[in-house]
This record gives sequence, C-alpha cells and structure tokens, in this order.
Amino acid sequence: MQKPRLLVFASGSKDGGGSGFANLVLHTKNGILNADIVGVVSHHEDGGVRAHAEKLGIPFVHFGSPWDREGYARIARDTGAEFFSLSGWLKLVTGLPPERTINIHPGPLPQFGGKGMYGHHVHEAVVAAFRRGEITHTAICMHFVTEEYDRGPTIFRLKIPILVDDTPASLAARVNAHEHQWQPIITDLVVNRHIIWHRGGTQFLTLPPDYTIERLAA
Repeated sequence: MQKPRLLVFASGSKDGGGSGFANLVLHTKNGILNADIVGVVSHHEDGGVRAHAEKLGIPFVHFGSPWDREGYARIARDTGAEFFSLSGWLKLVTGLPPERTINIHPGPLPQFGGKGMYGHHVHEAVVAAFRRGEITHTAICMHFVTEEYDRGPTIFRLKIPILVDDTPASLAARVNAHEHQWQPIITDLVVNRHIIWHRGGTQFLTLPPDYTIERLAA
C-alpha cells in the first residue's frame, strides 16, 4: 500500500538548522511516521537543511523569492506531495491546501504567535511574560495552516512548565526536545487521516477516539 507523500518546508539557516526535518525522516524509518518524505524545501540554497537532505538522501528544493501562491503550487505539483509539514518555515504560506498543511510552533498560541514570532523571539517573549508573573507554562502547538500566521485550528498543545532559572536558551532546548518527540506522532495522525479538518460551511475536526488536544508535559 502506498504511503502518504509528505513534503517538508524548513528554513534553517546558512550555518545550520534543519534538525526538525531530519527528525521527521528518522521517524519514517522507525515506523512512528508512516509516510514517504518526497522532499524538503528551504529558502537557503546552501545551509543546514540542504546538508541534512544530502546526508539523508532526500530531494532538496531551493525556493527563492517571491514566496507567492504560484511558487508554492508549482513545488507541490512538481513533487507530487499530498501533505505538507512546516518545520521551522518562516515564510507566509499561500497556495497549499490548508486542510493538508500543518505547522509546529514553539510557544503558546495565539498569545505568542503571529508574524515575527518564531524561534528565539518566542522564547524571549515567553520568559519575559513569566518574569512578569503572567504565565507559568510555555507550549508546543501544532495547527493547520491558513494564509494568516499561526491562526489555523490547533490540533495539539503540550503545556511545558517554565522553571524559575530558565533562560530563553534553556527553555528553547527543552521545548525542542518535546517538539522532536511529538511532531512525528501528530504528523502521522494527519497524513494517515486520523485527524481531519473538514472545511466548508460548517468547519470541524475529526479526531481519533480518546484523543486529547490539550496535554501537560511531565
């Protein structure tokens, strides 16, 4: 039986990045993520994402500006992908099917989402809010992707306690470990149609039996 065809978008950087993408590939090999990763897209022609792709034998696609509807649609068509995973992709997505496109975000949504809220910016804002006594937990969230940053329906939220001595860097490391644990699991549920976003006049989610969106990290 043919596996779902998944395309990963991962910005990375000129000097590194792409660990989330590499982690997804790893979990296709150990059975956690039942999918074929047909490629990875980055807007850096060379860098961490490309290095991971070459090492893992995954086709690499360079997506330079403009990041427009036609460009996304062309890449989807050329790769034959059915589903799309944003794993540290920093550009606004247009032209991909929202009900088949998911993102992972390293902070609580919607409070710590939106344009410019990614990576260290999220962790710095979360730690500052913690110091002001406004929050006690951060979170990783996974959601379907619309044409507005971080506003699609949330399908997974893991609350992570913030420690008194946390810095943005220490919090980022702990959040990243949880992301690597959970992203392949939730992605598998989406690409194998256990989680479905029904879009239309009445929009709703189909979720697996006994599935809970809100969870608390140990």
